[in-house]
Amino acid sequence: MKLNLIELFKSFRLRTKVVIIVWTFFNLLLFFTMWLGAGASFFTALVFFLIWEIAIWGYYIYRYVFKKKHKFGEWVDAILFAVIAATVIRSLFIEAYQIPTSSMEKSLLVGDFLFVSKVNYGARLTMTPLSFPFAHHTIPRFNVKAYSEALKVPYYRLPGFQKIKNGDVVVFNWPDEREGRPVDKKENYIKRCVAIAGDTLEVREGVVHINGVAEEVPPKREMQYIMRTDGHFLSEQLYKKLDITDKMEISQPSANKPKLPYLTNLHLTDENYQKLKRRTDVLSLDTSIYTPGQGHNSVFPEDQSDRWTRDFYGPIVVPKKGVTVKIDSANFEMYERLISVYERAGEMERRHGKVYLDGNELTEYTFKMDYYFMMGDNRHNSLDSRFWGFVPEDHVVGKALFIWMSVRHDIQRYIVPDGFGQQQVVEEKKFDRIRWNRIFKGIK
Repeated sequence: MKLNLIELFKSFRLRTKVVIIVWTFFNLLLFFTMWLGAGASFFTALVFFLIWEIAIWGYYIYRYVFKKKHKFGEWVDAILFAVIAATVIRSLFIEAYQIPTSSMEKSLLVGDFLFVSKVNYGARLTMTPLSFPFAHHTIPRFNVKAYSEALKVPYYRLPGFQKIKNGDVVVFNWPDEREGRPVDKKENYIKRCVAIAGDTLEVREGVVHINGVAEEVPPKREMQYIMRTDGHFLSEQLYKKLDITDKMEISQPSANKPKLPYLTNLHLTDENYQKLKRRTDVLSLDTSIYTPGQGHNSVFPEDQSDRWTRDFYGPIVVPKKGVTVKIDSANFEMYERLISVYERAGEMERRHGKVYLDGNELTEYTFKMDYYFMMGDNRHNSLDSRFWGFVPEDHVVGKALFIWMSVRHDIQRYIVPDGFGQQQVVEEKKFDRIRWNRIFKGIK
């Protein structure tokens, strides 16, 4: 069957004509933005333009020509429209995410479902446009790649309403991922931006300082504590009442030694800390602070692991676009991944006390992007910038806006022998309830 697109367009209703004209207009703007603004090749920008034109024309051709000829025409119509609309909305405006870990507790809880705005900081143009709808990097259940790198678009961000500021809760692609995926297909992380480009950050005894001033502590921030009781364990009802979910039993009272202190590893907000501290059956509640030299965790950069910890960190300056820094053997670990991988400036190496970039000695470097320092509100249970470094601006996805659904699970963790003379952490998880009080709650 031959189709005359001009005659077909004339047969469309006025509303359909307007939609196609407006769609084509914005698609052309996007074409020129990618080609002239983002630096994509003419061919790449043209293919991207054609994909979206074929999508809108294909939808309306089906709707006007083929819909009535199929038994399930209405269903196919609805599905096609939903796929096109959802793809545009997810790419340029807003996207839904789920909180999988406790790294942001109690600001964000495991089981929270939230909306993330792409427009606040400016929507990042799709860098891998040939992707399976509604999938990130892997098609669920089939465990196969959900995208093709046959067509790539350079990083470009549309104008936004605001810049990232200190304290914003931000979704980003994890920069330290080593799976070889494109930037926009790396795993999504959500953390709080504690320091923006140009800031000097330092952590002293677990307290973050920005440019010498202690941060405004997030109201639901958690810290890790070791609780000792008088031999009585605290009830699950109490933990549920206080919404204490991130905990692990270290030791239990023995029948032979009933007065043996009961030890529990807890992550508590300041409010819950005060409530437990006042209990007569709590002998002590000590903050778990790692001092320099403990060597419990390797931090970023690796050459500082013997002097810095999660609680004593820095000072460190967050790189800023356009700022030139001196490069030498002493700060090689700090900047090597930024320059070689994130900014794609070339292969950076250190030889005989000097630094080289693509074989040429490097003594200074001017950054092409802004960077950010991200930390979880659960300060002692968060894999964040303290351990893998800065977040480049091209990895930023958007700003977390509000929670639209929240589901609570009871999670119990125990340390048990594994039968080989070692110990392992066992986790039990079961559905508890919907947190109705968190639905449509804003994120602070």
